[in-house]
Amino acid sequence: MTEVTRVPLQPIAKGSLTKLWLGVIIAILIGAGVAWAAVPTGIDLETVTAGSGPHPSEGDMLFVEYTGKLDDGTVFDKSQPLPPQVASLFPQGTPMPFEKGQTIEGFQQGLARMQKGGHYILKIPSNLAYGATPPKGAPIPPNANLTFDMTVTDIMSKDEFQKRVAVIQQMMQQGGAGGPGGPNPSAPQ
Repeated sequence: MTEVTRVPLQPIAKGSLTKLWLGVIIAILIGAGVAWAAVPTGIDLETVTAGSGPHPSEGDMLFVEYTGKLDDGTVFDKSQPLPPQVASLFPQGTPMPFEKGQTIEGFQQGLARMQKGGHYILKIPSNLAYGATPPKGAPIPPNANLTFDMTVTDIMSKDEFQKRVAVIQQMMQQGGAGGPGGPNPSAPQ
């Protein structure tokens, strides 16, 4: 027969079990807070003036008038007017392709929610912009958040955009597009 050594259990001090559970809950909350802080934040899109019509589809070209700023208000980019040679064939604004990989992720997410005629403020956190490695020569510091004040002047299908580009190319080959001796497509006929 084997003998079992008995060890008497000491009573748990009053409040110790509560302290143990509080410690476990605090550890879980700290872990959840650390995990939450590691999750990338998304874009913030404020609609100043609502647009109308459909949102862009993959391959569409959005024409956007915009000003890009850093958190301190420094303007790092701004849309430019189209050259007069092509202004009559395209809407005002800088053409922005709506295709994966053609713009930074945060810009792509913002464009997806915009409509023609809308005026928006798009705030992009650094993790959805350029992160720690902005383009060389760009006036954007590492880990910069970006804010764009933008108006969508038009949304054009990829086919329509390509047709208009082909017209411009044809005019240039014929010495047109307002070049020396060529017709100016924006001149009254």
